[in-house]
Amino acid sequence: MPTYTDLPELAELLPEADVIDVKTATGSVTLREFTAGALSLESRAGQALFALRVPVAKLLRLEMTGMPSRTRLRPEDVSFTPGDQLAFFTVDRGEEEHYLLLKVTDNHLFAYLAIIVDDSGPVRAFKVVTLVHYLRTAGRLYFNLIRPFHHVAIRFMCGSGVNYRR
Repeated sequence: MPTYTDLPELAELLPEADVIDVKTATGSVTLREFTAGALSLESRAGQALFALRVPVAKLLRLEMTGMPSRTRLRPEDVSFTPGDQLAFFTVDRGEEEHYLLLKVTDNHLFAYLAIIVDDSGPVRAFKVVTLVHYLRTAGRLYFNLIRPFHHVAIRFMCGSGVNYRR
């Protein structure tokens, strides 16, 4: 499992994070292809995993960003320009074929999703990093309720990313 020192692109964000989760995947796709596949959520299973958070948020009376659309993203749709929208995320920053940092803000927490690629070997290694910062107690409660589904959703996204097909 990667350590925090393996994430220099996120060094300034790590000390403030309440949750740090790192998943890894390997594949022969580009960073743009991986991101397009991971964020497309075309399948019913992917949509269902994200939909699980809605009743939890309603139960806790939280305001949240909407569901990601079922539209299939293409690699050329993936922006590295800060402020651009990508699914329900906002691009924070990135470097082509190195990493992409996305952010989502709700009234109870904000979270980053980072996708970092290492292409120094024969197969590219992707780190998918979730950083969560609680803004209030409800954020902690909400995230701990969805945490098991978060792990499944991120693993599903990784699989969709490495298996991206044009």
